[in-house]
Amino acid sequence: MNSNSDNPGIGKNFQKEVANWFKKQSGKEFKLENKIYIGYPPKLHSFDITSEDETIVCECKCYTWTESGNVPSAKMGFVNEAVFYLSFLQADVERLVVMMKATHSKRKETLAEYYFRTNHHLLNGVKVMEYDMASATMKNINGN
Repeated sequence: MNSNSDNPGIGKNFQKEVANWFKKQSGKEFKLENKIYIGYPPKLHSFDITSEDETIVCECKCYTWTESGNVPSAKMGFVNEAVFYLSFLQADVERLVVMMKATHSKRKETLAEYYFRTNHHLLNGVKVMEYDMASATMKNINGN
């Protein structure tokens, strides 16, 4: 079990792995913690990963089920917050939330699948992706 003080480093490593995966898949360069103007009046917001041309914008979430297999409810609120910020980007921008693949023996679905099933009505064009750190593979949870 990791201590909470390890969490920022774990999240940053996840973010770098996801950015590298996108670079390999697309051939584009990606930036971490890139600031883009959103809202009105426009205000800068830092997004976890963006392509250099800002046509792909991604927020990363490195969350797991609780030890007992319960939903980490507060953390799901942070995923909704990420979707909210992504929703301010133009519709022609590929807007993504990438969640780490998280399974639990008491659950028949991953945490990303659970999130999509219970919150797909809030997504408004934002895709939910799931990155498996063990196999370095990405799955589109939306199915489109």
